[in-house]
Amino acid sequence: MQQTGKLKVSIKNNQNAIKIPSGIRLLIRRCCHAVLISEGFTQNAEVSVSFVTNQEIRTLNKNYRQKDTSTDVLSFPLTSEDGTMEINAETGYVLLGDIVISIETAVKQANIYGHSLSREIGFLTVHSMLHLLGYDHEKSSLDERIMREKEEAVLEKLGISRELTYTTPEEEQS
Repeated sequence: MQQTGKLKVSIKNNQNAIKIPSGIRLLIRRCCHAVLISEGFTQNAEVSVSFVTNQEIRTLNKNYRQKDTSTDVLSFPLTSEDGTMEINAETGYVLLGDIVISIETAVKQANIYGHSLSREIGFLTVHSMLHLLGYDHEKSSLDERIMREKEEAVLEKLGISRELTYTTPEEEQS
């Protein structure tokens, strides 16, 4: 088994529109750790995850990506232009960056796709962690396919793959 570094995940709930279900914080930590393992990242690292409203994520999307629309998740890597990673001077940990999740959109997408909110937040976390490590599905269809395969492989290892998390009509009625 490959040795991994320590991981510090700071999770903040910056909204009060939707209650964050119990277990979500642990799920986010597990997802972040699983991505680092799958990518062979062995350094100590820090990542920040925030839950926000659709309005807040829309403002961030407009300010940082010039897209005046809400979205499900944004990733803000802290790597510099030359690819060097920022280090926390106090801890020596690599600062991977920030993940911002619209909990309103996550709930909506879980309903649309017919799977659990846990699966949706797990997917968004894994997706963003891959962005923080340099993957970009918007570059080409090949990059998109590589990223999707990595996402599903990590989610499957965590037991929250697509096949395992869709709700059936019977489950929805109970």
